[in-house]
Amino acid sequence: MTALPVAPTTRFPSPEDTTAVGPPESRGIPRDGVRLLVARPDRLDDVHFRDIGRFLRRGDVLVVNTSATEAREVDAWSPRHGDLVVHLATPLDWADGEAGDASWVVELRSAPAAASPVLDARSGEQVHLGEGVVATLVDGYPALGSSPTGHGNRLWRASVTGDLAGLTRRVGRPIAYGYLDRRYPLRDYQTVFSRDPGSAEMPSAGRPFTNRLVTRLVRSGVLVAPVLLHTGVSSQDAGESPQPERFEVTADTAALVNAARSRGGRVVAVGTTATRAIESAAEVDGLVEAAGGWTELVIGPNRPVRVVDGLVTGWHNPEASHLLLVEAVAGAELTQNAYDAAVEQGYAWHEFGDSCLILPG
Repeated sequence: MTALPVAPTTRFPSPEDTTAVGPPESRGIPRDGVRLLVARPDRLDDVHFRDIGRFLRRGDVLVVNTSATEAREVDAWSPRHGDLVVHLATPLDWADGEAGDASWVVELRSAPAAASPVLDARSGEQVHLGEGVVATLVDGYPALGSSPTGHGNRLWRASVTGDLAGLTRRVGRPIAYGYLDRRYPLRDYQTVFSRDPGSAEMPSAGRPFTNRLVTRLVRSGVLVAPVLLHTGVSSQDAGESPQPERFEVTADTAALVNAARSRGGRVVAVGTTATRAIESAAEVDGLVEAAGGWTELVIGPNRPVRVVDGLVTGWHNPEASHLLLVEAVAGAELTQNAYDAAVEQGYAWHEFGDSCLILPG
């Protein structure tokens, strides 16, 4: 991974003691019952997610990611490292080696809980995923020496032989990290918008929405615009840029967003993934065009948002690249105020945690 050109300015303590260790349902809380901090320049409101409609207006448009999460974590073994956990981040567009081989971006992590990255792997190393599936590490992704720590590679481009799709169907599981209290089924990693399989990790900002809540919002005049962005792994170390990801914005969605903006509606992106997708299709003048392919867009001071007026998001780790995007939407002061309040009031972090609605205008 490459280093971010600039660092986010928001500062707050690391949230280990407030990490959500499982889905809210496992704690007796419905999806839309998680907490929601509504951050506006003149006030901060502490409500539940099901109350989000109070803060949206007729004609606003929610941009949502329809990517569905796949089972992309498997146990593995290599002669150099012994037991490993492999995260299958992203399939690439080109093939390597013999016919039938597939090229993937992979991450090696420590066994058994994938708690930390393995950074000392080498080109040519073979990682055995089971059932005859072997991943041969080719080079660092996007280049050798891709860890911004200066030591090794966190992501690798690998040539994979064998029936990887069959393996993941049989023994694959959702990508998870050491902070969860146990394994959870793939259905817990889907959102109400999930339609198109392809994400390595859940586009988690959309998780608190329910069918009933979306229906209520639509009846009130809030519009819903689907985009597609297949996420890679979200385990970036501090200071890492997001990896390239596949996306699509259709002509229908572009027309809906443009029409809403022309009538004064606000564009509220549900998550950093939806923001990255819609902004990747935005021209300099803010007009959205149909677009797709790979995006390497990094939203921040060097490339401010052009379309997005508000953001539904979870809570991100200190110095994460996602914070640059949040600051680009909200401004540094409002972002800092929101995070200070979330820390003080004990909001829950990570994919099963609480939410924030940022409305800077």
